[in-house]
Amino acid sequence: MAARNLPAKDRILEAANRLFYGEGIRAVSVDAIAAKAGITKKTLYYHFKSKDDLIEAYLASRDQPNLALFRTWFDEAEGTLDDKVEALFLNLAASARHPKWKGCGFLRTAAELANMPGHPAMKVGAAHKKKFEAWLSDIFADHDIAPAEELARQIVLLMDGAFSSVLVHRDPAYIESAGRAAREIVARAA
Repeated sequence: MAARNLPAKDRILEAANRLFYGEGIRAVSVDAIAAKAGITKKTLYYHFKSKDDLIEAYLASRDQPNLALFRTWFDEAEGTLDDKVEALFLNLAASARHPKWKGCGFLRTAAELANMPGHPAMKVGAAHKKKFEAWLSDIFADHDIAPAEELARQIVLLMDGAFSSVLVHRDPAYIESAGRAAREIVARAA
C-alpha cells in the first residue's frame, strides 16, 4: 500500500519513525513530521495531543517489530544455544554496517530524555528492554540454565554496551566482540 493511501495516523507514525530514528527526537519538529506525513499540523494534533505523545507512540510502534526480529534471528541461527545468542550480535553487527543504521532507537531516545525519567517514552523504552530480557531469561530457563535471569541481564548489558560503543566508534566490530563474550558466558553457564 502506498504511503499516501495509509490512514493519517499511520502516515504520522511512519514519518515519526523515519525522522526520529534518523535525526533524533529533539532535532525533529512537529512541523517536519506533518510535512513528511503529508498532513497538516492540526491533523497531527488530532491524532496525538502533543509531541511527547507522538514520541511515546513512535517507540511503542518499534517494540514488537524489534522483538520479532530478534526472535527470527535466534530461531534461524544454527547450532547450540551459545551459537544462537552470538547470532543475535552478528546480525546486529551486519545491520550496523548499513549507512542508515543509527543504533538502538530505545537507547537513543532514553539518552535524549535522560533528564525526564517520568516521560511516557522512557516507560515504553524500559518496558521494551525488560521484554527482551524476559525473553532471553525464558530461553535460558528452558535450557535449564540457572540463574536464567542473571544470565539474561548479562547478555542485555553486553548488547546495550555494544550499541553504545558502536555509536561512539562507528565500528560494528564492537558488536561482534560483545557477541563472542556473550557466547562464552552462555557456553560456561550451559
